[in-house]
Amino acid sequence: MIALLDYGAGNVRSVRNAVAQLGCQLTDITAPEDILRAERIIFPGVGAFGSAMARLQQLGYIEPLREYLAADRPFLGICIGLQSLFEGSDEAPGVAGLGIIPGQVRRLDPHSLSVPHMGWNGIRLTRTSRWLATEKSAKLYFVHSYAARRTASNCDWVLAETDYGQPFISAVQRGQVRAVQFHPEKSGAVGLEILRRFLTGRGQMTRRDQMIYAPVASATHLAKRIIACLDVRNNDQGDLVVTKGDQYDVREAGEVRNLGKPIELARRYYEEGADEITFLNITAFRDSPLADQPMLEVLRRTSEQVFVPLTIGGGIRAFTDQDGRFYSALEVAAEYFRSGADKISIGSDAVYAAEEYLNRGNKDGSSAIEQIAAVYGNQAVVISIDPRRVYVASPDETTHTCIPTTEPGPNGETYCWFQCTVRGGREGRDLDVVQLARVCEELGAGELLINSIDRDGSKQGFDLELIALIRDAVTIPVIASSGAGCPAHFTQLFTAINTVEAALAAGIFHRHEVPIAAVKTELRHCGIETR
Repeated sequence: MIALLDYGAGNVRSVRNAVAQLGCQLTDITAPEDILRAERIIFPGVGAFGSAMARLQQLGYIEPLREYLAADRPFLGICIGLQSLFEGSDEAPGVAGLGIIPGQVRRLDPHSLSVPHMGWNGIRLTRTSRWLATEKSAKLYFVHSYAARRTASNCDWVLAETDYGQPFISAVQRGQVRAVQFHPEKSGAVGLEILRRFLTGRGQMTRRDQMIYAPVASATHLAKRIIACLDVRNNDQGDLVVTKGDQYDVREAGEVRNLGKPIELARRYYEEGADEITFLNITAFRDSPLADQPMLEVLRRTSEQVFVPLTIGGGIRAFTDQDGRFYSALEVAAEYFRSGADKISIGSDAVYAAEEYLNRGNKDGSSAIEQIAAVYGNQAVVISIDPRRVYVASPDETTHTCIPTTEPGPNGETYCWFQCTVRGGREGRDLDVVQLARVCEELGAGELLINSIDRDGSKQGFDLELIALIRDAVTIPVIASSGAGCPAHFTQLFTAINTVEAALAAGIFHRHEVPIAAVKTELRHCGIETR
């Protein structure tokens, strides 16, 4: 019996789907006694250390889980599932872990690199392993802000390390107890193979295996991510389609542009090598997101076929339904996570939350960003920023963060600031992108998606001035979007601003103008790390 330890937070549907893809069946652990009856346990980790441990305690799982692990029975921990094996974590001071492995989980250093560590990185085996062996160039998907490090007291547990500023533990194993910091269920074919080896019990080493799967000593590197974005809405016939706007206008000759079906396109992009898939929900259900069963079904069915991270944005916020029942943003997000989303993207509501924060001068826990991050972790919250240029003749004309620009305004202005907008770019606010980015990071966001109203659909390349401004303002990962028209634009972005972690595009992929493979080939040719 393969048992899933689902403590009620995060996207465990991906683990279920990955196991099903491999031809195995999962049984849910629903009571403490189920733990000791299990033949194999998978503990998938999504969320925050403190809330995860509190939930395990509440469910009465901690003592039987310790007993199961002490008996050296088959166990696979994923992300928080690995971190929970240690004595504690900086993420939740004073909260005890399971204490199976000596040591404390520490926060990654935000001074040299973006935190969370988000994206595709390699692993470096510290001892021979057939279970975890991969090709030297293989990448696996990581998303975390905290990690354990090798010490004299835990070195006999360490199976693999990964480099991000400094080495951290990316896999442990002693006997049949194993855990990984990365997400195999989100790591494509490589991750599925690692899961298969655990599920089938493969792992005994022959002498030939010891030569083939010997440890590799080379450093690992984080790859630049290429993300495919699908704007999804109802067309005039009521069908869900992928569309693309021209300066945010999705109609052409009076009809909604129909560039394909969302599930089919997502599958295509996964097969073509997209590192992530983002769905932007622009349907009529935005005002009542839990009634949007078609979009929830898109997520469910996509996650059965696509084993890279899925982000969903559009209308995920607190609301009151027609019957007068209030739903918090956390409740809404939870339904989307359960349906297959790995990350939630927040747009207009982030602007309103930032304005309220600046008026108050402090956090009060009321924003969707704070609520979702507290339960699911910062890495689960993406802020989608939709700015437009406002030109001025001199920085003295505005109180907002202003930059000199190489793209003069309509009257020859050589300075501009970037105004935040809401309602799909239709309404400007008295807030600039630096204010928004910094406040959202303070509230708990783990990633920023930088769109550009001025560049959207232009195929002139990314707005490097905008992206550099935001990249310098925050320590969390940044995704560049809007304006890509050819593979060289991606190279230009990562060369000019090498600290940007990812780039997103939509129309050029939908219309087959630029294949994802062509982008990655161009990047590799220029010496830029990709998956």
